[in-house]
Amino acid sequence: MTERRILRPGDTGVNPYSLLTALVVPRPIAWVATRDRDGVGNLAPHSFFTVASHRPPIIAFTSIGVKDTLRNILATREFTVSLVSEDLMVTANDTSAGFGPEVDEAEHVGLAMAPSSVVAPPFVAASPAALECRLHTTVGFGASTMIFGEVVAFSIDDDVLDGEHPDFGRLRPVSRLGRDEWGLPPEVARRARPD
Repeated sequence: MTERRILRPGDTGVNPYSLLTALVVPRPIAWVATRDRDGVGNLAPHSFFTVASHRPPIIAFTSIGVKDTLRNILATREFTVSLVSEDLMVTANDTSAGFGPEVDEAEHVGLAMAPSSVVAPPFVAASPAALECRLHTTVGFGASTMIFGEVVAFSIDDDVLDGEHPDFGRLRPVSRLGRDEWGLPPEVARRARPD
């Protein structure tokens, strides 16, 4: 039997962030767009992202530290989440650089944004799907804050839909893995749930 190493958070040399991001994989990416009170845009990818509830429809993502995204959401209570498709992976990564709050990342990288139907922040125009959200609540965990947003509108390109259902093969979402690793869209396997 292979030997197993036991690593405990708090032990010397143990980096929980590095271990979590390498083991909790693949992680979907919330490409979050916000605006500050003066209307300056912010766009940043967050890979601690999931569904929290379907009724009401609530998504959750985590801000590690207090960044522009978190500050803007607390100030305006609105944001959008754009899906990062394979063709947008490099641009999404470019928007993760440490820009100051006065810099609109989308403008800086030359990315077109589209107006939302309900909330003020726009979404990434080239993204095949976006969620328009209003802040529901936040929960702090040490240096991190989990943001829960109620989805008030779904914006989905017709060409990625199979009837009313978004098709994974057409969405082609990428994911985050450990270190500087990104996951490309995997092969899809279908299994009906047992009765």
